[in-house]
Amino acid sequence: MTFETPYALYLLVVVAVIAAAYAIEQVRRKRYAARFSNVSLLASIVPKRPGWRRHVTFALLLFSLAVLTVGAAHPAAQVRVPREKATVMLAIDVSLSMEATDVLPDRITAAKKAASTFAEQLPPKINLGLVAFGGTASVLVPPTTDRDVFTASVNKLELQESTAIGDAVHSSIVAIQTFAQSTTAKNEKPAPARIVLLSDGSNNSGRKLSVAEDEAQAAHVPVSTIAFGTPDGTVDLPGYGPQRVPADRVGLQNLAEKTGGSFHTATSVEELKTIYANIGSQIGYTTAQRDISYRFLVAGLAFGMLAAAAALLWAGRLT
Repeated sequence: MTFETPYALYLLVVVAVIAAAYAIEQVRRKRYAARFSNVSLLASIVPKRPGWRRHVTFALLLFSLAVLTVGAAHPAAQVRVPREKATVMLAIDVSLSMEATDVLPDRITAAKKAASTFAEQLPPKINLGLVAFGGTASVLVPPTTDRDVFTASVNKLELQESTAIGDAVHSSIVAIQTFAQSTTAKNEKPAPARIVLLSDGSNNSGRKLSVAEDEAQAAHVPVSTIAFGTPDGTVDLPGYGPQRVPADRVGLQNLAEKTGGSFHTATSVEELKTIYANIGSQIGYTTAQRDISYRFLVAGLAFGMLAAAAALLWAGRLT
């Protein structure tokens, strides 16, 4: 925490002096009382006071002054705030392996539900786009703040043969760059962007992952990857019977690490939603220096009112 007007903190010395004066006065009163040998006479001379309660009242008042003083120094701290600008492309695997039921009710249904939740959790000013990839990759929704359009497209996803992870990264980068060119003013720095890619298989069509990694690095776009499904998930392929369809965790992890993204694994819709929430928090929010003096001013006033209430309740007066 920093202070915009730190010199105001010198007023705490005044608060300390008041506290010291109060303590000295209490010692002086005890010495004065000790001079009277006749206790009954002392009781008739010195008015009855609320004892320890008056110390509580004074302590509340003193604490109020201290907190208000800190507030007057205009403290500032790093706080979490929604990003004003950012672009996210969500790439979802729609290969036939997404029919596997190891994630209930099946992988593709779980992925759709989690994607819709992800869209709802992002701050409204974040532009979100959608890429579906099977044998090829298609930009179904260019970056937009219209969450209804995004969700509607997610719900219409249909399965395809093969898995083109490299093409999904390429298509996402092209969509990000096209959007940036059309919305970024001259000499203005492009908004931060990220690709979030979910796959339950391995790259077996289109661009190699190494090519996609180079493209993402050159474009300065991190790719966060999610390996979806259990290693023992299976699908029935005509003419082949049940086939195991594990995700290429090694390939997806390398893609994330080499592009500066994060790698995750999810074996249930609950895990997937949690991962999306964490990624959304990283992408959609940042930290900024903010004046938080109002917190101290409110707290100081609250303690001041408590001190006044205590004085009225225990002593029947404010002084």
